[in-house]
Amino acid sequence: MREDIGTTKYLIHAKIETSGVAERPDVVGAIFGQTEGLLGDELDLRELLKTGRMGRIKVNISSTQGKSSGTITIPSSLDRVETSIIAAALETIDRVGPCEATIKVERIEDVRDAKRKFIVGRAKEILELVGEAAPETQEIAKQVKESVRLEEIAEYEDLPAGPGVRDSDAVIIVEGRADVLSLLRAGIRNVIAIEGTSVPKAVIDLSKDKTVTAFLDSDRGGDLILKELLQVADIDFVTRPPQNRSVEDLTRKEVIKALRNKVSIEHALAELRGKPAPEAAPAAEGEGLELRELEGVIGKLRGTLRAQLLDEKFKQIEEVQVRELKERLPKTLNVKAVVFDGVVTQELADMAAERGVQYIVGMRSRVEAAPPNVRVLTVDDLRKLRYRG
Repeated sequence: MREDIGTTKYLIHAKIETSGVAERPDVVGAIFGQTEGLLGDELDLRELLKTGRMGRIKVNISSTQGKSSGTITIPSSLDRVETSIIAAALETIDRVGPCEATIKVERIEDVRDAKRKFIVGRAKEILELVGEAAPETQEIAKQVKESVRLEEIAEYEDLPAGPGVRDSDAVIIVEGRADVLSLLRAGIRNVIAIEGTSVPKAVIDLSKDKTVTAFLDSDRGGDLILKELLQVADIDFVTRPPQNRSVEDLTRKEVIKALRNKVSIEHALAELRGKPAPEAAPAAEGEGLELRELEGVIGKLRGTLRAQLLDEKFKQIEEVQVRELKERLPKTLNVKAVVFDGVVTQELADMAAERGVQYIVGMRSRVEAAPPNVRVLTVDDLRKLRYRG
């Protein structure tokens, strides 16, 4: 357990090496002696120690084969700029007693950050002991509640689900794991994801015994999944997010509102007949092999949250995290296709067009106007084109 003082904000951690044998008093003396007058009266170490703005200097040093090495730890209640100045001053010390010395600052630890993490962790444990707390507006309370809800995600026959699926008389079907998390954050526990366009047998069996609401994205992918659900499962109600929105992006208030506005299956069928899902553009001659290549790549990336940049021969140039895609794409040359485990946005499609990319493939698409020189495809598009071929 480290030594600490009540007002400590930061801990300076440094390493020291000397060319000869040195002990703790030698190091402390060198620190005070060689920094005296260096930074002016306001940052004089002796004065800072007297006024309690710097804590006791802790030195652990040992000698072997005629040389010494160890660590220096200095508590500081100054602000981060002043603490950084003190840390830099340590590196100007070049002698300890008669020995040459080198001091290197390794890091400055924010003690308050460690305390905040402890508070959040302990508060989560206490919350479980005392039960559901009254709604709070403070950020720490919000973080604790959200962490507890996220930990509640479970599995139902290998499908992402909330813990209430087994015991509840009603169940809400969503598309993916991110949608399950969105509903858990809203306090809804009887939710299960189908994880793809093919409806799993577990979901079909659940629909026979429970009141089922399908909560699907407002895009072509959601329309296709709804059509398949209607063919193989017993669905009672349907609800959708606002146009061009996904379930995973909704706030708690929007989730609750969407579920309150659910419609009967008869009403949903009437809407679906009046709004046929747009067909994917037919593959040009000689394009079938390329589409099969892309389908193979997107299949391997499913669930990884990664993206691949492919060259003219559909060989991988680079693989990155999806969150890094917008940064890496403009810096990479000769990219013919971008394939990733995520949602194709209008911004990403426009960026691909500027870079001369021919294909951009994602799990879903929110592109309203595809650039003329870029083909925007989803998993469902590739699947339909394969069946059509």
